[in-house]
Amino acid sequence: MAKVGENSFEDETMESDIELEGEVVEPDNDPLQKMGDPSVEVSEEMRDKAQLYKKKGVDALSEGKLDEAVEHLTEAILLNPTSAILYAARAGVFVKMKKPNAAILDAEAALQINPDSAKGYKSRGMAKAMLGKWEDAAHDLHLAAKLDFDEEISSELKKVEPNVHKIEEHKKKYERLRKERDMKKADLERQRRHAEEVSAASAILKPGDVITIHSSNQLEEIFTAASKLSKLVILYFTATWCGPCRFMGPVYKSLSEQHRNVVFLKLDIDQQGNIAHRWNVSSVPTFSCVINGKEIDKVVGADKTGLERKIAEHGSRKQ
Repeated sequence: MAKVGENSFEDETMESDIELEGEVVEPDNDPLQKMGDPSVEVSEEMRDKAQLYKKKGVDALSEGKLDEAVEHLTEAILLNPTSAILYAARAGVFVKMKKPNAAILDAEAALQINPDSAKGYKSRGMAKAMLGKWEDAAHDLHLAAKLDFDEEISSELKKVEPNVHKIEEHKKKYERLRKERDMKKADLERQRRHAEEVSAASAILKPGDVITIHSSNQLEEIFTAASKLSKLVILYFTATWCGPCRFMGPVYKSLSEQHRNVVFLKLDIDQQGNIAHRWNVSSVPTFSCVINGKEIDKVVGADKTGLERKIAEHGSRKQ
């Protein structure tokens, strides 16, 4: 039985062993067989001698004398290194000897000479199957069957194709789990970034406090942080000379302590006149209700009840 190894995913392990049918052999690491010199000019006499050695090799093979068959076919190849048939024949003997690497070397030599060598594809496919390279084996055997179908190819495909199917199903499962893993990682990364943003925004917004605005940049930074946390912002425009403002100051501070989910800002119109102008503030105190940086409502004057009502109305609103 052949197995595909385990694949580990960070905090979980996918059981990915596949039980595959068929015999797998250890790769042969013998010295490379003799190969012919393709630059040799082959005479008719050499071709005839090569044919004689080929016949001796075929006869030895039929008698089960595999080593002798290899010797005769090697002599034939040295005499006629341009013959794809001779390489394919010796590849077939190496398959029977369970020497897949030697068989693949000869099969590829045959295919280099003749890309349509059915025996070359057949031998290489059978050798690949011996090494457990099931998908490569199936590819070569199907090509061989198209070129010159025989029962041996059919029988070999019946052994190889179930394993290919199992591998394909395994790959689909692996890919599905990989995508799930990647989606989980991406989701965790989004959560991490969101948590960092929430932490940074919370530090800027100072729940329970009234934040005094000193610049437009500061105001924009707070609006951005409040938007990330979907919080209502109350922007209180005041002035030191304003009597009603002095009355509303403690009230506003108390409201900030009661509504910690709301951001309370304070801006002196004499110190930040440009900001007050942009917000069309014509009198103080003015309380602008802001969501996502835009004014959605306002209270003008020292209207404690009105301000409390607006905070209650907009403070729990879905952003």
